[in-house]
Amino acid sequence: MPNGILLALIAYASYSCSDAVIKSLGGQFTVFEIGFFTILFAGCFLFFTRPVGERWRDFWRTRRPWAVQARAWAGIASGVLSVYAFTTIPLAEVYALIFLAPLFVTILSTVILKEKVGPWRWLAVVAGFAGVMLVVRPGFRELHLGHLAAFAIAFLAATSVILMRSLAQQEKRTTMLGVLVGYGLVFNGLGAAATSFILPDGRQLVWLVMAGAFTACGQLLQLLAAKYAPANRIAPTHYSQIVRAVVLGSLFFREYPDALTLVGLAVLGASGLLTMVREEVRLGTVRWNPFTRTRL
Repeated sequence: MPNGILLALIAYASYSCSDAVIKSLGGQFTVFEIGFFTILFAGCFLFFTRPVGERWRDFWRTRRPWAVQARAWAGIASGVLSVYAFTTIPLAEVYALIFLAPLFVTILSTVILKEKVGPWRWLAVVAGFAGVMLVVRPGFRELHLGHLAAFAIAFLAATSVILMRSLAQQEKRTTMLGVLVGYGLVFNGLGAAATSFILPDGRQLVWLVMAGAFTACGQLLQLLAAKYAPANRIAPTHYSQIVRAVVLGSLFFREYPDALTLVGLAVLGASGLLTMVREEVRLGTVRWNPFTRTRL
């Protein structure tokens, strides 16, 4: 189990590094071009992580095509919005809003899956929103479209988790990932061609490769972590990204959170951990981690 937790910590560190690289590319390329190259290079690395017994050429064979495609489009929209959010507002604020996803899972599970939610989980939902309000403080500071984008990412991520619960035992990993990569390349490629495609120079290309490599590394390490530890032990490591967001934002982007922001992040992290402790997410005998990253 310690190995699984360590792998999960490294996986989320890789995701944070990818997000920081994407933020550094803001203003140099459109969100579509950044998304295209990130998915392209991440797909190149993930191509070599095919599970035993599955073939990439069969990724398009699905048992529930509409659910698979809905999950893929939710991931694509999350990817585009995440690039926009990371390149327009501070890292800590993006993560604060994205970390509403587990709380949205609780809400959507009652509406869509008809699950019973107890008072502790509702308390976590209320506390989570209170934490976000302390970070964002609407009405007391200027809000940007990046905040709305990050909020939408949280909702889309929760929707993806709900869809993935029902697909976990019915669809192959190559199918879920192959459809997401394929749609992402087409959508972002068309968006880049229709807006302003700029051929990256050598230095920029290295950064784009790094963004894709960090994303692929996070995906692979997260899968490996699941082999050594159950999801309910891995899930808390997700909140290590809050600390990294503050550190990376301060070191590289001169984003210094004030006391209220730090308190809000702490409240948000505590509410998410409470949600994780109180909520047992099961599909048959398979645990599904509600904190799994659903975008590339």
